[in-house]
This record gives sequence, C-alpha cells and structure tokens, in this order.
Amino acid sequence: MKFTKMHGCGNDYVYVNGFEEHIDAEQKPELVRKLSDRHFGIGGDGVIFINPGKTAEFEMEMYNADGTRAQMCGNGIRCVAKYVYDYHLTDKTSITIESFGKVKYLELTLGDDGKVSTVRVNMGAPILKASEVPVISGNEQVIDEEITVNGENYKMTCVSMGNPHAVVFVDDVADLKDFAIEQIGPYFENHERFPERTNTEFVRIIDRNNVQMRVWERGTGETLACGTGCCATTVACVLNGLTDTKVNVHVLGGVILCEWDREENLVYMTGPATTVYEGNVEI
Repeated sequence: MKFTKMHGCGNDYVYVNGFEEHIDAEQKPELVRKLSDRHFGIGGDGVIFINPGKTAEFEMEMYNADGTRAQMCGNGIRCVAKYVYDYHLTDKTSITIESFGKVKYLELTLGDDGKVSTVRVNMGAPILKASEVPVISGNEQVIDEEITVNGENYKMTCVSMGNPHAVVFVDDVADLKDFAIEQIGPYFENHERFPERTNTEFVRIIDRNNVQMRVWERGTGETLACGTGCCATTVACVLNGLTDTKVNVHVLGGVILCEWDREENLVYMTGPATTVYEGNVEI
C-alpha cells in the first residue's frame, strides 16, 4: 500500500489515498494500530484516509493511533488540503473537506515552490452546551468549573470543535514543558464526566495574544500539536476573559494562529502543513 507521512506542527499522521487504495472497513482499526506503532510500524498519531467526498469535494476519514475513529483533526485537515493540491487531485486553492459528515471550508496558501505551505480553515462554531460537548454537568455550559481528577482539584472549560475538549489553565507552572502531562492526562481522558472520553489542553497564559499549550489526545496520548485543541483553547481563553479573540497558540511543535469571530461565531485556524516522505508498506 502506498502512503505519505505528513505533519502539522509535529502532529503527524500516515496519509492514505483512498482514491487509489481500497481497504475494507473492518480491517482499518487493526491496520491503523499497526501503521501507527513508532517501533514496529511507520509511526504516527494515527492514520487518515483521503476519500472522495459525499457532501464536499473530499473526505477525511481519521483514526486515532489506537484504531478508534475520530470526528475531526485540525492539523490533519490542513495536511489533507496540502495533499489534494500537491498531488494534483484539485487545482483550486479554496476547497471543501468533510469529516464525520461535517463540511469545512479551507483556503490554501502556496509557497515559492508552488506547493501548499499554510492553510486557513473555517472550523465552524464552537459547541458550548454541556450535553453536546459532551460533558456531565449540572450547568448548561462548563466554564471555569471545578473537577476532581485523581484526587486533585482543577478548573476546566469544556468546548467541542467537532470533538470534545477540556481546557485547564495552569497558573503555577513557569514553563509547561515541565508539566507532568503523562501522569494526569490519562485520568482526564477517561474521567467519568466525559461519556465519550475527552482531549485535554493544559494552558499557560503568556499575554493577551499568546498562550502556551500542551495536549493529551484521547486514543493517542500527548501529541506535539492539536488543531481543534488550539481552537478550543482560544475559545476558552476568551470565555474566561484571559486573551483577545486572536491568539497565537504555542504548542510543542510550533505555533498555530486561531481567531474566534464573535460576530459570526466562527473559529478560524491557520497553520503549516508539511510532507515528510512517501513510501510503500506491506499490509
């Protein structure tokens, strides 16, 4: 099977051209786990199949490293946009891509080499209603709400950007690189208040337009970046009065620019997309 390794700010996936490669649906979870293994496979945060769209021009069929389906990936969808343009599946720089039936609108910026360098994505409206995130709460929205995780108390703000996020502001850490995310991340992911598990962002405010963030993704663990997590972080920052509506989110793999247009109630995300290599793998 042919594949392409790509990443957005270090959030890396194995990309498969579903126009040419046809894998039975029941085989995909096991194949994803095999390909994602960083020691015995290609290695990645998951696998994304690029298919013909049903209600958009293209479909992003995304799987976490553990073989579970995921609804949306901001870094992944930027790479899909780069793939379809660079590999001549389209010649347009304004395209539509659907994931889990939800259509996103993307604007592609080309570099000097004529290939896509950055992508701006209309990520849609943030979902704040607790039951739709979903998160169990006695309140309609979860904003700066207390949660006890593994015996410790935290404050979280919950947002869905097509997938659930719990944003936790960490004030007592000078640099998030020193934060023990591997110890607390799994407890958040599998907490009883999240019926579909959750992605968790741990955030430190730098100033009104810059924040530092580390993310624990459900089904994968820590990743170097999470596009939907950056969007959710920006929304949570604004809801808590901590930043302006345009925020540079500094993740381990780089910087992603997010903007929450309050008038339109739409979140826009801009960031790079990079092709690492392509190859063939026996399946």
